[in-house]
Amino acid sequence: MLADQLGGGGGRNAAVDLRGEKRSNETHQSTTDPDARLYRKGPGMEAKLCFIGHGLMENRSGLIVDTRLTRVSGHAERLAALAMIEPRGGRSRAVTLGADRAYDAADFVEELRTMNVRPHVTRNTSGRRSVIDGRTTRHPGYAASQRIRKRIEEAFGWIKTVAGLRQTRLRGLPKVDWAFTFAAAAYNLVRAPRLIAAAA
Repeated sequence: MLADQLGGGGGRNAAVDLRGEKRSNETHQSTTDPDARLYRKGPGMEAKLCFIGHGLMENRSGLIVDTRLTRVSGHAERLAALAMIEPRGGRSRAVTLGADRAYDAADFVEELRTMNVRPHVTRNTSGRRSVIDGRTTRHPGYAASQRIRKRIEEAFGWIKTVAGLRQTRLRGLPKVDWAFTFAAAAYNLVRAPRLIAAAA
């Protein structure tokens, strides 16, 4: 009632109508964590201030062998994947990298091939031509990579729920990166007894 009499809304902030206004990282910034950026997981979903966590999983064991935490950008996922796989590529024996269809881009696939990494990327057939062709999909290893790569979601689910990183309590890229790496290491420690028991 008092707020109505004073002619304003409650709280310290003035009442602002944001309906119909487009939000972007150029117009909106977090006051508590300037490193965080607006990110939308898919069309029609709300944009949230966040970072993007990336993980590289070894297929046979399901253990996370590398992590990165980056600011949101249009190519953050592909750049992080290249940075994580680069030390493992270039060997005499080619390694493979399984990924979803967001990674089906000519420059990404070409970069993998120059590193002697086989791109086991899901073909993106929604309205454009995929760069993943028969020389990759004809091998039985491609089908196996497509099936196994989904296990990374188990790790991310554990990190978000059990490790509590769905909404971090830390601020700043370095601190959140540390927490993300620590949570991935904890996930590996939780999985290790099962792997040891299965090997025995």
